[in-house]
Amino acid sequence: MMDNISIGQYLPACSMVHRLDPRAKLICIALEVPAVLMTFNLLSLALVSAWTLLAVILSGIKPRVYWHSLKPLWVLLLISFILQVFFTPGEPLIAVGIVTISHEGIVHSGWLLWRISVLLLLAAVLTFSTTPLQLTMALEWLLSPLRRLRIPVQELAMIINLALRFVPTLFDEARLLLLAQRSRGADFTSGSIKERVNRLVPFMVPLLTNIFSRADELAQAMEIRCYQVGAIRSRMRVLRFESADYAVLLVSLAILVTVVAMIIF
Repeated sequence: MMDNISIGQYLPACSMVHRLDPRAKLICIALEVPAVLMTFNLLSLALVSAWTLLAVILSGIKPRVYWHSLKPLWVLLLISFILQVFFTPGEPLIAVGIVTISHEGIVHSGWLLWRISVLLLLAAVLTFSTTPLQLTMALEWLLSPLRRLRIPVQELAMIINLALRFVPTLFDEARLLLLAQRSRGADFTSGSIKERVNRLVPFMVPLLTNIFSRADELAQAMEIRCYQVGAIRSRMRVLRFESADYAVLLVSLAILVTVVAMIIF
């Protein structure tokens, strides 16, 4: 079951993070992202890390769920770490031929790995604790000023939400196709790079076919339910900010201001 969980999938639970207003969660993420990107010392690192870890704990979702959901991305994180270590100039610590590992490369690679990991955790907390409908409502509310520019905010929010919802679908389709290919004797881990790329063709073609088929089924389902662009829609649930939402927003804003102040002073 854990292997089927990915970022973009909603996991029901009775936690404080689940009960927060989706607009508050989106604003907190918007405040947290620049704070993560601007961290440069251990104090700011500890501050942002503690806030992210607290969000993970209060979400009521077990840590191993986050680990399994982010597991497919660790390879990309490891590759980016290695590239930064080898190609960042600085004081050499290890030099073997043309390969040089510098102190600055290790430090910059560590910061990059940490920043990307925290951002992925924030995205996982948001999608795990927010239903697609809540996320659409929050995006529509945040983008509402664009209506003055005659931008279809409601449709834009729905498109963004559908794109996020297709992430777990894409992972599920890829996992099932890999299992089917391996059961037929396919091997994607041996041979030269050219041979491995050629073996991916029988995998990519049905994967793209299944994704387009899912998209077509979604479009037909929306047409059957008489979906019309620009139509006025009512909401069964009206979003309201509570005291917990304001408290979370204030803490997120305080963290961002503190990180900025550390940079300036």
